[in-house]
Amino acid sequence: MTNPLLRDWQTPFGIAPFDQISDEDFAPALDEALKAHTAQIDAIATDPAPPTFANVIEALETPCQPLEQVLSVFFSVAGADSNPAREALQRAFSPKLAAHFSAITANKALYARVQAVWDQRDTLDLTDEQARVLMLTHRGFVRGGAALNGAEDTRMQEIKSRLATLGTNFTQNLLADERDWFMELSEDDLEGLPDFVVKAARTAGAEKGVSGPVITLARSIVTPFLQFSPRRDLREKAFRAWAARGANGGAHDNRAIAAEILSLREERAKLLGYRNFAAYKLETEMAKTPEAVRELLMDVWGPAKAQADKDAEVLTRMMHEDGINGDLAPWDWHYYAEKRRKIEHDLDEAELKPYLQLDRMIEAAFACANRLFGLEFAPLDVPLYHKDCRAWEVTREGKHLAVFIGDYFARGSKRSGAWCSAMRAQAKFPEEQTPIVVNVCNFAKGDPALLSYDDARTLFHEFGHALHQMLSNVTYESVSGTSVARDFVELPSQLYEHWLEVPEVLQEFATHAETGAPMPKEMLDKVLGAATFNMGFQTVEYVASALVDLEFHDGSAPEDPMVKQAEVLAQIGMPAAIVMRHATPQFAHVFSGDGYSSGYYSYMWSEVMDADAFESFDEAGGAFDPARAAALEAHILSKGGSEDAAELYTAFRGRLPGVDALLKGRGLAAK
Repeated sequence: MTNPLLRDWQTPFGIAPFDQISDEDFAPALDEALKAHTAQIDAIATDPAPPTFANVIEALETPCQPLEQVLSVFFSVAGADSNPAREALQRAFSPKLAAHFSAITANKALYARVQAVWDQRDTLDLTDEQARVLMLTHRGFVRGGAALNGAEDTRMQEIKSRLATLGTNFTQNLLADERDWFMELSEDDLEGLPDFVVKAARTAGAEKGVSGPVITLARSIVTPFLQFSPRRDLREKAFRAWAARGANGGAHDNRAIAAEILSLREERAKLLGYRNFAAYKLETEMAKTPEAVRELLMDVWGPAKAQADKDAEVLTRMMHEDGINGDLAPWDWHYYAEKRRKIEHDLDEAELKPYLQLDRMIEAAFACANRLFGLEFAPLDVPLYHKDCRAWEVTREGKHLAVFIGDYFARGSKRSGAWCSAMRAQAKFPEEQTPIVVNVCNFAKGDPALLSYDDARTLFHEFGHALHQMLSNVTYESVSGTSVARDFVELPSQLYEHWLEVPEVLQEFATHAETGAPMPKEMLDKVLGAATFNMGFQTVEYVASALVDLEFHDGSAPEDPMVKQAEVLAQIGMPAAIVMRHATPQFAHVFSGDGYSSGYYSYMWSEVMDADAFESFDEAGGAFDPARAAALEAHILSKGGSEDAAELYTAFRGRLPGVDALLKGRGLAAK
């Protein structure tokens, strides 16, 4: 029987036939797919015809269907539904794939043909998108080391292979720590916890095969526990386990891996002629330089730290009033911040959460997309990679646009965090293909599943990424959807979060899980009034992580990243009761791959734009202004990476933004 990963998929909309695929299919399928892709690349490199845009650049843009099918399925399940067999495959595949793609950029005959097309670019009468694809292709070869020779070329391939292996090991170590640790709770330990936390703990216990409730290291469980448990000793135990992920010693410790990754990145950058990795990485981003990134982060750091210090004083007084002397600790902040929110805003998370049902928040995200862009969502009954996944067909005026898959619940087989990926990207060359987009989250399971306000914001955030993929309307896959500068990619996602806070959206979709009643106006006003509550804390934990990431890469690689992390935090005056959002041994954004390395700042860079962009709706006809929505789709969501990011934003807004709208939106502007 033909390997299902290599067949033409005669399925609805070309969705992978997950019910026919087994783990044993992946290795032989990848070997065959790599052979097919190698033959395709060799044919381009050895083509005797003079190099042209069509026979070089468009030939490279032509997908290798077997390879795309194998990788789209494998990396979907490896991240969201891992098991020992898939982890072993990932360890084996990482260096193999790194070697394969490194060999392409190292192919001197192929690079010579790319260079020949680049040299004649001014005479080719290319469309703007074609010119952009040519530029990006040529730049990718150069930055990948195509111009290197001899020992330097060999060393570059070795570095790429080793980095791929280390990134995989980092991810799997973190997953192992998150999966293996849990804290059993007695019935007495549940005192003070709201029902939704108790239910989530019991569900987690059942998943772990334990008879009683447990706290795991899923953020959707451990954070509410830290918010509500009056047991300071248990909060400390849970927090220390959360903070120690990837740094527990033994086989799963990530500290040495992080050090080696940073050293190899520096060596890679210097082989290409850059002074350090940050200079190399940021050259292609909107920010361009480490100095520009540092300036942005420090412009925000000052107001954020000042607010966090004021908040810490208030929380410390509250703790002392409870008879606990000494300094506020990291395991105290969430607990006293929640008590303070209830006092100052009369807003109780336990009372709010029944109004934030997962299914209703999905409906809300869909409804906003319908009002803004005319999208319709119809459920699909198709086999998917896990029973928790759901799928919808996305149409507009009856025309099929995309398939959207939602995988929302936390489980031990899924890495932490939330993300959006495309199992197939939109393109028109060599033939029309529509996207298959996946949102993955880690919400606590329940009946019904209830979200925190932060969870609901995450759902909207990831759906913003999905819209970037679904509304893409370009010719070439390499510039489709989210294939944009790293510090531009978060703009659509962070911008979409704003629609969660539109009063009429919450009025319609925030309905009580038991009574079906809409959220009372009094509570709605409190929710919106508390939107910037605790924002000093949230901004400090994020900016600290972004600054540490930047300093890791803007200079010589540190021998001990943990020492460097401590130095950076000391220099900026990190408040003692707040820790980095992602400490080094668990900083998957930076160490699981190169994606956000030197680039974790990009959430903040994009937020400068998203705050300014949403202001443009307010300045026009409101959140659902049709002209602004049309401009957003025309100039940003449909364009992918087919034009320069700064030019796209300027076309949408008329100018580039400053930091003022961000500080105002976070409640950190000077008063």
